[in-house]
Amino acid sequence: MKIAFTTSGDNLESPLDQRFGRAAAFLVFDTDTETYTLIDNTQNLNAAQGAGIQSAQHVVNAGVAALITGHTGPKAFAVLQAAGIDVYLSSNATVREALKAWKHGSLEKSGAADVESHWI
Repeated sequence: MKIAFTTSGDNLESPLDQRFGRAAAFLVFDTDTETYTLIDNTQNLNAAQGAGIQSAQHVVNAGVAALITGHTGPKAFAVLQAAGIDVYLSSNATVREALKAWKHGSLEKSGAADVESHWI
């Protein structure tokens, strides 16, 4: 199973970015192989509009089953939900901590967006 994490870094010790659409990158962790890849998302950092939708499309194209992030807006959440991607919200400091929390079942699956559009 593949899980995407929002991050501003490039490894498991990197900070978990609390933003979804404007996260610098997505770390895609494969639970079967215990390996990860990075998806650059810097083109959406300063996008005037559509950052959430474009970021959601990157995650969908990566073939993930779940996303762990700090927050998601309504348009991004709708794209992720339509693709069947489970969204988990986390306030953990690092990607590794969020992954550990997910593995232990302590992250709750989100049923809706938790911030307004254009949240920064």
